Amino acid sequence: MIRLVQRFAFLTIALMVPLLAQTTAQAADGIKIGFVNSTVLLEQAPQAERAKQKLEQEFSVREGELRDLRQEIQDLENRLNRDGVTMSETERGNLERELNRKLRDLQREQSNFRDDLNLRKNEELGKLQRLVLEAIREVARDQGYDLVLSEGVVYSVDRVELTKDVLDRLEQKTR
Repeated sequence: MIRLVQRFAFLTIALMVPLLAQTTAQAADGIKIGFVNSTVLLEQAPQAERAKQKLEQEFSVREGELRDLRQEIQDLENRLNRDGVTMSETERGNLERELNRKLRDLQREQSNFRDDLNLRKNEELGKLQRLVLEAIREVARDQGYDLVLSEGVVYSVDRVELTKDVLDRLEQKTR
């Protein structure tokens, strides 16, 4: 009895596979599929360059302050190395404490700077990703695509490549 059920199941599957394949092939004929390279879009979108410039401008003052603090530390180290032997014990101790304090300040400020910069980068990246996704949807709708793929595509022909069209749409949005 079990063998009869197994044979019946095998026969049913054997008959259904070609039917499913034919149905899938027929359905695929009417579907228009496209592909976008999202890495290229995020790197080459004009909005990406503007976001980068905005971040550089926003953080340039703090970057300059960190550069100045590093220079102060370097000057103190040079002074300690050059004059430390001839200084009194008190002077040398005060200079070493000041140097250590500035080193701690620098580490703290660098850490805060990195944290703030990463937070702002992530905010700008999120905005850019939403904008790119919106442009992909618009291009797909305008050109009649049923499905647009991105990551994980091993191969695509040029006629389904939408990356250039999406970049053009993003360029239009900057005007």
